[in-house]
Amino acid sequence: MRIAAVKPLALLFPSLHRTKHANSHFFTSPLRYSFPSTTPTPTKTLTSLFSRRPMTAAAASSSSSSPPVQVREKIELTDVEKQIFDRLLGTLRHFGLENQLRVAGGWVRDKLLGKDCYDIDIALDNMLGSEFVDKVREYLLSVGEEAQGIAVIPSNPEQSKHLETARMRICDVWIDFVNLRCEEYSDNSRIPTTQKYGTAEEDAYRRDLTINSLFYNINTNLVEDYTKRGIEDLKCGRIVTPLPAKATFMDDPLRVLRAIRFGARFDFVLDEELKEAASCDDVKAALAAKISRERIGTEVDLMMSGNQPVKAMTYICHLKLFWVVFNLPPKFEPALPEGCDRLCIAYSDVTWNLIQLIGCSSFNDEQRRLSLFSAMFLPLRETIYKDNKSKEIPVVNFIFRDSLKRKTSDADTVVNGHRALKKFSSLLPSLALNEDIQLTEVEWASELVDIPISSKLRVLTGFLIREIKDFWRVALLMSTLLHEIDSSEDLLSKNFQLEKLKDIFKAAENTVLELGLEKVWEVKPLVNGKEIMNVLELKSGGPLVREWQQKLLAWQLAHPAGTAEECLDWMKQNHSKRVKME
Repeated sequence: MRIAAVKPLALLFPSLHRTKHANSHFFTSPLRYSFPSTTPTPTKTLTSLFSRRPMTAAAASSSSSSPPVQVREKIELTDVEKQIFDRLLGTLRHFGLENQLRVAGGWVRDKLLGKDCYDIDIALDNMLGSEFVDKVREYLLSVGEEAQGIAVIPSNPEQSKHLETARMRICDVWIDFVNLRCEEYSDNSRIPTTQKYGTAEEDAYRRDLTINSLFYNINTNLVEDYTKRGIEDLKCGRIVTPLPAKATFMDDPLRVLRAIRFGARFDFVLDEELKEAASCDDVKAALAAKISRERIGTEVDLMMSGNQPVKAMTYICHLKLFWVVFNLPPKFEPALPEGCDRLCIAYSDVTWNLIQLIGCSSFNDEQRRLSLFSAMFLPLRETIYKDNKSKEIPVVNFIFRDSLKRKTSDADTVVNGHRALKKFSSLLPSLALNEDIQLTEVEWASELVDIPISSKLRVLTGFLIREIKDFWRVALLMSTLLHEIDSSEDLLSKNFQLEKLKDIFKAAENTVLELGLEKVWEVKPLVNGKEIMNVLELKSGGPLVREWQQKLLAWQLAHPAGTAEECLDWMKQNHSKRVKME
């Protein structure tokens, strides 16, 4: 492995001569992670060029506040990983190539932490990923194996995706191949004017975080820590950038969200300089302008699906990034209250804690994820904007579809759940506390007449759950919060009893189950539209048919053991009475 001489600072990292780096000095890697003995040490390395000032007392205190992390002394390969790496090394031998093959980033980090990882990224020192993938394909064919799923993803510098990536499947595992990079920039742009093959050291300093800058050299079976602090930061639980934080974030502003995600995921401490850079106006503007909303949405989804979603959202809020990430349309009404982002986080926090208290049996992963989104956007549930046709649309819909570019079903589920909150709240005393329900007090049920008193709760709850389907527990959870937490002040000051909230939710959930309504939306009507038209002596459908469909569904919910014949008889009798009255 060879490390080329380092270019002058102004060419390699033009912004750095204007930026002071406040991070601590480089930590020397333990000997067991030292570079291979065959690696020559250059006279002047990036480490010497970017030496940092000694750690301040505040920084030392911040670093020491995180408990030490258990880091393995060496990487243990699984049988599948050995098979993959053997095929890559076989490719080198077959073609007489002298490439150094390195696994980069997250896989190395996770393996050192003793975690499983199936995201293998191979960094190449003197070849494009697409070129090497072609050679792997040829080698596999020569030994009687079929190459699978080869694809090339082009670079897109305007969206801060600087490298072409080639992909292929080996041993049923997707592998990404990309070249090590070194770039040159003009003074007024972060889009590279020149890209060329870089050294492993140059590439390591280009990474988002020191804990993600580690390499595993497949040729030598050694971990390489070119920043001299990746292992140390991993052990101490620190989220730090290899280069000055602002320069790292301006290079790719999405790294701000990645830093937040990894900080939350591993419960690591965010470096003070990193936090200062993340919240500065230049980085916020670059995040909004340079990064596609799809990439932002993907990062947010990973946070919300992770093990510490509220911590991640809290970081976003504290770093003043909330409205950059969850971008709102230019005009909306009513105006948001001051500190609305804090309310969003507070609702997320109580929801997350309540889900943990309730247990996993009530919520699957998707319901948990959408519960957190639904809770976070509760303060926005009545905020609307007008589209280009002057149609009033919930702002929450805009956030999902435009700000995060998430699937339409996510937006529909959360918005429909918000719309159902008042209905659920009106039923909650009966569902959870067995209070008698007065049909006249339920405004949205005014059309549902002729319902037996003993069946009112089942009918009303059934209609409501049919509206929101599999996410009724999410809506029930949100209704419980709004019903029991009286004000924003109580929410922010945590003036509520989490155990009481759990008891109310579980009681209401159990009532729904006892009523046999858990999957009521799957129940098919006993009488179809054609049969309704025959009774009414109509040749086509219309409002009258839809009205009877609702009435017949109400009868069906009130008589869960009823038959189609009984339902039709009831309809004929009631229709006959109605005709006589007219």
